[in-house]
Amino acid sequence: MANNKSNQKTAQEEVFTQFQQLRNEQRNLVNNLSTLELDLKEHKTVIETLKTVSDDRKCFRLIGGVLCEQTVKETLPNLIQNKEQLEKLIENGKEQLTKKGIEINKFKEEHNIQVREQSSESTKNESKNEETSSGKSNVLVS
Repeated sequence: MANNKSNQKTAQEEVFTQFQQLRNEQRNLVNNLSTLELDLKEHKTVIETLKTVSDDRKCFRLIGGVLCEQTVKETLPNLIQNKEQLEKLIENGKEQLTKKGIEINKFKEEHNIQVREQSSESTKNESKNEETSSGKSNVLVS
């Protein structure tokens, strides 16, 4: 009987470990996606700025940690190409994030996992709804 309980505990620990791993993978995807989106925003800003100056103007570009002197005419096509590649990467990242979310939801359903944050949020929302319906509300004034 004690052996059965210990087997259940180890199985639960394995399920928990797998779930945590899935959530960590999802967080990593989100972090990578946000980094790519910031890079895309920077590329768009630089492209818009370079479009307003003459093609023979000198500009500097950081390539692999080395600052290179080029003209706008040489740099702009490369930046536009990089921007397009970033857009494709972001699109792929969003698809991966969606798939990972679906995978996590299936895993939660298969193993009947409830996240405490979700259950506590639902009770908080219910208590807030009760307060607003009864006319009670707290106001913090400094």
